Amino acid sequence: MFEFDQYLGFLAFLTILTIGFWLMIFLLTFVIPYWLFGASIERFKEVMAERKAKREGRQH
Repeated sequence: MFEFDQYLGFLAFLTILTIGFWLMIFLLTFVIPYWLFGASIERFKEVMAERKAKREGRQH
């Protein structure tokens, strides 16, 4: 059915496919939400700092 070379190629293909699958699962469930949440928090902090600076500028 398979020769040894074809068997190794098939195993390499399955390994790469499996690694790619789990990498996509990891990226979609952890890395991307972490990145988006962190960017949102940083933007919120920047907006609040701008508002505070405007408010302090008007008072003096």
